[in-house]
Amino acid sequence: SLGTENQSLPGYVVMLDKRGGPISGQPNWSSGFMPATYAGTLFRPVGDPILDLKGPQHISSAAQREQLDLLAKLNQRHLDARPGGQELAARINSYELAYRMQTATPDAVDLTEETEQTLKMYGVGQKPTDEYGRNCLIARRLVERGVRFIQLYSGGGHLEETWDAHESIEKNHGRHGAEVDQPIAALLTDLAQRGMLDETLVVWGGEFGRMPFSEGKNAPGRNHNPYGFSMWLAGGGVKGGTTYGQTDEFGFEAVQDQVHLHDLHATILQMMGLDHERLTYFHQGREESLTDVGGRVIHDILV
Repeated sequence: SLGTENQSLPGYVVMLDKRGGPISGQPNWSSGFMPATYAGTLFRPVGDPILDLKGPQHISSAAQREQLDLLAKLNQRHLDARPGGQELAARINSYELAYRMQTATPDAVDLTEETEQTLKMYGVGQKPTDEYGRNCLIARRLVERGVRFIQLYSGGGHLEETWDAHESIEKNHGRHGAEVDQPIAALLTDLAQRGMLDETLVVWGGEFGRMPFSEGKNAPGRNHNPYGFSMWLAGGGVKGGTTYGQTDEFGFEAVQDQVHLHDLHATILQMMGLDHERLTYFHQGREESLTDVGGRVIHDILV
């Protein structure tokens, strides 16, 4: 389940909002406890998605290949003298991947190949859906080409430029919802029409919800709420039209069929064909589980 089915594209692609990225930046799409080579490859939100993919005009493809082969030998010699250097191994792989991406990436992000009907469905060329619509459409094109993991971000920067609605929740969520609603529906529709939805898992959510009450006397914003909030999943073995769990009458906290983060993780791993109880990693002298000791698969939402 790791890596990519297309050796000319990354196995994990990340696309940010042009307004900025999430707090902490790159660690949000790091490889975690896995080798560094599995970290996400960031596609830029403006301009060329990857800088310097076009080789220098004065260097032929054959000469560039010879240079990379020599560099690979030198790097491998350096790595052999320092076994266990994950970052160096990832850097070696990144040079080779970048060489192959010179031809594969421009094709993957070329939306001129799409019909006008498809562009309109995603909201490309329209406000306020253009940017997120483009990212959703590129995501579909990447899935078609064998990229296994794609992470899209909506919102970036600070407060009102993100979904972090401390100032005015109606204005904030109305704005951001309008940017993503049509593109998301288009992505699901497009995947289904192409026969890809059943084998593609789409997960939508954030790290917390919002409180059911305002932050202050004259403040229409809402603070963070980690006690009860919703996420949705589609495709990839999910039972469509199903809801699971319930909050109290105020929407403050989950009171029925609570789902912990480890439960969600275990369920996603299950849909990817991985048993979370058997999947472990060696860390600081012991085998550890990604879902700790309490994760459980939510079978009620699975087909």
